[in-house]
Amino acid sequence: MSTAMFRLLRGKDVALHAAAITFYSGIAVVPAALLAIWLTGLAVGADRVRRLTGLTLAALPDEIGAPRALGALIDAGLALSPLFALASLLPATLYGEGLRRAFVSLAGPRSGERLIGWRGRLLWLPLLAAAPALLLALFLALPTTSELWLRGGWWSVLAVVLSFLACWLLLTPVVIWVFRYVAPGRPPWIPTVLIGSFTAANLAGFLHGFVLFCSLPMDLGVPFGGFTEVGATVAIGLWLYLFHTVLLTGFAVTHAVKSGSTDDSPSSVSITTG
Repeated sequence: MSTAMFRLLRGKDVALHAAAITFYSGIAVVPAALLAIWLTGLAVGADRVRRLTGLTLAALPDEIGAPRALGALIDAGLALSPLFALASLLPATLYGEGLRRAFVSLAGPRSGERLIGWRGRLLWLPLLAAAPALLLALFLALPTTSELWLRGGWWSVLAVVLSFLACWLLLTPVVIWVFRYVAPGRPPWIPTVLIGSFTAANLAGFLHGFVLFCSLPMDLGVPFGGFTEVGATVAIGLWLYLFHTVLLTGFAVTHAVKSGSTDDSPSSVSITTG
């Protein structure tokens, strides 16, 4: 399996592919978040969403303005009109296109596959449809973890552990869907579930690392002439880039498992007689 994974990545600029997905996600992340928040508000009510997220906003580090940015995003999502929600759908699906294009490029050309971008967009739609359920599950866990974090001491350690577990459980079905359907091919279920779960754990760790990064007392605008907003944007892009590098590595492993099982199957063995 490791040989197949390295063969898949040999000669491929993984960093460039991760950067390409980051570009697509930079366009799609805000529209997708707005749609998810809007749909969640329709399902359970805007007041309940604000109540569930209020304590978390108070617990987030304010060194680079994360609570204000997240609060503004939640308010904008809850105030979204149906017309603006429909307009957000097109850029929100760009993430699926970026993932599909990167996966297909890493896996090699697929004979007969057309409309790669639109395939990725359509296969991303089920995740957007499931976003309210996933987001609501996260919102239900946030008050407990945020309250524990505000207590300080060992309670904060417990809050981080519970938050990590919640993110891990929520990201696992998302990553499994991406590896199984958004990516080309259909890897076996058991390896996809195991590798997808492990990849989701790493991604959850990266998300918590970003929260820790936000709490560091530093001026992000120093390398950019004092423009803190530019520095914050670059920092978010960097973390998204690392996030997608981990995701591409997980895809390479699942694709290697699929290739190995195909190579070992009787139908792939060439028998010659002379």
